[in-house]
Amino acid sequence: MAAKQLNEYLVLSYRLVVVMLAFTICRIGFYLFNVDFFPNVDGDGFIEILRGGLMFDLCAVLYLNLLYMLLFLIPFHFKFSKWYQVVLKSIYMLTNGVGLAANVSDFIYYRFTLKRTTWSVFEVFKNEENMETLWFRFLIDYWPALLFWIAMMVLLYFLYGRVAPKPFPIRSKLLYAVCSLVFLALFSGFTVGGIRGGFRHSTRPINMSHAGKFVDAPEEMAIVLNTPFCMIRTIGKTSFEPLHYFPEDKIEEVYTPEYNLSAPDSTFKKMNVVVIILESFNREHSGFLNPQLDNGNYKGYTPFLDSLMQESLTFVNAFANGRKSIDAMPSILASFPALLQPYVTSQYSSNKISGIPGLLAEKGYHTSFFHGAPNGSMGFDAVARLLGFEHYLGMDEFGDNSQYDGYWGIWDEPFFQFFAETLGSFPQPFMSTLFSVTSHHPFQVPEQYEGVFPKGNLPLHQCVGYTDMALKRFFERVSKESWYENTIFVITADHSVPSHFDEYKTNVNGFAIPIVFHAPSLGLKGLDSKLAQQVDIFPTIMHLLGYEGSFISFGSSLIDEGFDDKRFVLNYVNETFQFVMNGWALYFDGKRLIAFYDMEEDPMLANNLIGKVPEPQQELLLMKAVIQQFNNRMIENKLTISN
Repeated sequence: MAAKQLNEYLVLSYRLVVVMLAFTICRIGFYLFNVDFFPNVDGDGFIEILRGGLMFDLCAVLYLNLLYMLLFLIPFHFKFSKWYQVVLKSIYMLTNGVGLAANVSDFIYYRFTLKRTTWSVFEVFKNEENMETLWFRFLIDYWPALLFWIAMMVLLYFLYGRVAPKPFPIRSKLLYAVCSLVFLALFSGFTVGGIRGGFRHSTRPINMSHAGKFVDAPEEMAIVLNTPFCMIRTIGKTSFEPLHYFPEDKIEEVYTPEYNLSAPDSTFKKMNVVVIILESFNREHSGFLNPQLDNGNYKGYTPFLDSLMQESLTFVNAFANGRKSIDAMPSILASFPALLQPYVTSQYSSNKISGIPGLLAEKGYHTSFFHGAPNGSMGFDAVARLLGFEHYLGMDEFGDNSQYDGYWGIWDEPFFQFFAETLGSFPQPFMSTLFSVTSHHPFQVPEQYEGVFPKGNLPLHQCVGYTDMALKRFFERVSKESWYENTIFVITADHSVPSHFDEYKTNVNGFAIPIVFHAPSLGLKGLDSKLAQQVDIFPTIMHLLGYEGSFISFGSSLIDEGFDDKRFVLNYVNETFQFVMNGWALYFDGKRLIAFYDMEEDPMLANNLIGKVPEPQQELLLMKAVIQQFNNRMIENKLTISN
């Protein structure tokens, strides 16, 4: 079908509208792919979300098409030649194709991070050596999203060719050039206004937090936003700016992360410490922790961990502080949460920090970190050094590539056995951490275990069963060692993952994980329902050891009853701080409280109480104080204390 010729400026406007249409369709697709995460969106709310999304789409579309618009608007007639139009079409399809690909990739990736992808994703994965293989497998496993992107590209290609530009009807080349420059100026002004989000002199450039104006619940901001906008807005972003919710001479009265431990008998127990971080284990996987699920018939996928929890101190209301693997090590081992951007990839990653391995090394401990991935994966080797680990043992040290899974690293079972064997060779006392790898996309288990573990409702479930078996074999081996009785074991997860049951699909339970302390000689046993988070692990271990001294911790010892009325959980999701305390879930965008919920009366977080009941003042003040302390200490490099 021959293209209809129209005024060149109408054609440009039409083609930009076509991309806007594609972005809106992507927004609908994003919602449909992830509808379970947005249970409270109704028809009217979705219309408002679509309306608000246009502002963010316009900004992204203008950014993506800056080069295209500039080349389209040059004041020369040769731009109407066939070769030039082919170049223009290629640029249009390439740049917008990349933008649509970013949008569609979040159809899937959002399930794991609960936020739109930002520029930091390139920092997170920059050390991976097999990204091509992983991306290829991602495309195969999530082919519906790939088909969606292909459909969008076909739509773009078809609609692009429906019209063709013809010159503005002015015969004089000079007048045409002048006219073209006038339109270039007009389009430039429109572009600046569109990118800023308005044309008023007082308008500040829109950022991700502006999405909150169009939603009733913070998690719904992800539907309003689009991924290209989030990535562009976070290129080179510093994120941390000094906060002044409280005067500097008053903040310590509200909250201080300077954590003091004293041992009444001044006796430090030189017990071994082993921290096991299980990749992608969430609380839903445990039948022991969820007797209420499936009408009381839920078995779960972690039979060994469930049995171990019954002989340990287990926290049934525990949460991760972040949603990515790279967030976990600083939270668990150094007790500061993942806020604004991952510490590991931020400009503050050279800040001096104190953590479990560093403090215990000062006490004469041998310290080591084990990760079965290729050495350097996820930048964990660098983080291990920052935390004070003396030894890093990865795939290179394992030394048998026949056990490589082809994607992430050594299968968990042989690497756990390597971990057990190597621990026995270390001088005591030792502090060691293992970070597992198998329970990860593409959700495979070794060939000999296919069909052995329940596949459950989600692809991850058989991997969870396999890693649980690997954990069982690890404990079977080390329980025979002489050092076993003198060891504190901590088992937790790096982050939660998409769940099957509705109660685990809320913003709060989207961070739910197990936290287990197993110490045979200390008699730790029982279920504890108090709030617990990853940043509590560091001070709890030091408390159990009888450590005397001070350190920076944004958590508190879980066996110190003096903190039981001050316990909280802090996360950062969709450009919003999530703060859980005293049965409340608060959402704070850095300037104002945008939502809060009564979790006891409203566990699915459906009824935003803003303007309906008084705001929880005690919790709001503490949240602001914690955020200010974290933020300003990060900027000022005050994350350690000289004892």
